[in-house]
Amino acid sequence: MKPSRNWIVVLAVVAALIGIRAFSGQGMGRVFVKAEPITVQVAADARMGTPAQSVSWTRWSAVPAKAYFAAERANPQQTEIQFSWARTMGLWLAAFLTLAIFSFMYRDNPAYRFAEAAIVGVSAAYWMTIGFWDTIVPKLLGSVWPNFVKANILPSLAEQSTVQVVAMWAALVLGIMLLMRLSSKGAWISMWPLAFIIGVTAGLKIVSHVESDLLQQSVATFKPLLALERGADGAVAMAPTVWLSLRNVLIVVGVLSCLTYFFFSVEHKGLVGRSARVGVWYLMITFGAAFGFTVMGRVALLAARVEFLFDDWLWLIDPSGKRVVETLSMVVG
Repeated sequence: MKPSRNWIVVLAVVAALIGIRAFSGQGMGRVFVKAEPITVQVAADARMGTPAQSVSWTRWSAVPAKAYFAAERANPQQTEIQFSWARTMGLWLAAFLTLAIFSFMYRDNPAYRFAEAAIVGVSAAYWMTIGFWDTIVPKLLGSVWPNFVKANILPSLAEQSTVQVVAMWAALVLGIMLLMRLSSKGAWISMWPLAFIIGVTAGLKIVSHVESDLLQQSVATFKPLLALERGADGAVAMAPTVWLSLRNVLIVVGVLSCLTYFFFSVEHKGLVGRSARVGVWYLMITFGAAFGFTVMGRVALLAARVEFLFDDWLWLIDPSGKRVVETLSMVVG
């Protein structure tokens, strides 16, 4: 379906406003960096045969725009703070992807599909890279070929114990067996490492869930109904004591009433029925609070992206004082 003429007009107006904003006032959407020379003394390594040496490099750190403007006013020929093309392009790309995702509020479109595919692909590649350098290289390859990894890839590799080396060899064998899933004839071999992974994961999760969901929550339920809060002089503080005691009473009553609601061996009448109804209220309040927390989390994400567009990209607001504050009238003028 072709976009309507109204939407074409809206997009044209938005593009014109962005163009005007880019060439008015202080402009928009630029990132400045400052050179920071760094020197590190590297100790000698007798095992690798390298002498002590000094390593130097320059790190470019992002600085507020007002620092660049102040430096330019003080010395127009200064080179300490410079405009960064790479980071500016990243800023505009982030703004485009943000607007592309927001465009789904109108309808599905090629810009949204491109942004969605890019985010999913980049996320998958990022986590694959993190897994390779944080898991495969130091743990697997560092145990199987420690000398080669330490000499060519990871000089800071720590010595591996015998148990770790044996475990990593076993993991390598299981990983190779798992890749047999790609073979039509040897696919059955991959069932053995898969069964091992599922069994070990289930065993670990059962223990962790028993400790966190059962034991810890049971311990947290056994609270004194009268909680005394004492000050530095040993005297009982009445206000904290009242609130702590009320909190503990509400926790104990809530746990017992919720358990009663899910106890179906007794008909919910009389005292049991009233307790079950109290449990329903506790459950509804809990679900409502959880839903509200989720909604507020999404609203916070939306507010962060809107602030990014208006602050870092358009330079229409300046809540953290990173630039000289401009009013909308100055922008229009």
